[in-house]
Amino acid sequence: MTIGLTHYLVLSAVLFCIGLYGALTRRNAVIILMCIELMLNAVNISLIAFSSYIVPQLLTGQVFAIFVMVVAAAEVAVGLGIILAIFRHFTNIDIDNINLLKW
Repeated sequence: MTIGLTHYLVLSAVLFCIGLYGALTRRNAVIILMCIELMLNAVNISLIAFSSYIVPQLLTGQVFAIFVMVVAAAEVAVGLGIILAIFRHFTNIDIDNINLLKW
């Protein structure tokens, strides 16, 4: 039995749903960032699967996946910097207790 495009897309959808569930239900900011990374990796799987099954000669899916990884690395750097600044100020990173952006 060979692994087809459907298998990759099902795996990607399952990973994306797990990440979405975790991002919407958790309160810890670090766990939310990890769930967002999981969702971005699910997108990478589907980009590469579509690219390799539809147009295998071109590497457009792989190039877009590299761009997504660069954006994810920048998101982690900025997100962890913000979380550390909030932790130093409040000594808590619970999302429900942080209301810095409110007027």
